[in-house]
Amino acid sequence: MRDEISARCTAIEECYEFMLAYAGQGLAGDEGSQSSGQVRDYLNRAVEALSGLSEAYAMAVKQENLQLAERYHAFLAVLESDARDSLAAIQLVLAQITLSSQLIDNLNASIHLRALLTDLFLVDEILRPQRMPAKPVNTG
Repeated sequence: MRDEISARCTAIEECYEFMLAYAGQGLAGDEGSQSSGQVRDYLNRAVEALSGLSEAYAMAVKQENLQLAERYHAFLAVLESDARDSLAAIQLVLAQITLSSQLIDNLNASIHLRALLTDLFLVDEILRPQRMPAKPVNTG
């Protein structure tokens, strides 16, 4: 389950990074640009990754039998809201015939997408296998 969540997070983060580059191209539209089809592909992958993200996280909490599960479930409501809001924004952008750099830049700047990314960074760090601190080497 951790791998699935990590893959979802990666797809969303890669989409965001690609959109940053796309926005910097200064395109009035997406016709004639090699990256025009790519931006739609990245957005579609993000939509797929967002669909069911909070459910995957809930399953991971259950499978991992994490302590203080109620705290994870409280955050789950936040993640669900941010994912739903980001999904709505991405789907609105995908519905447009032309994807200008400005439109993509505005999506990048969306507080919904930024909140989601912050959620994902937090989830990714929490679900990363925890390493035990190394014991200090006794030199004496």
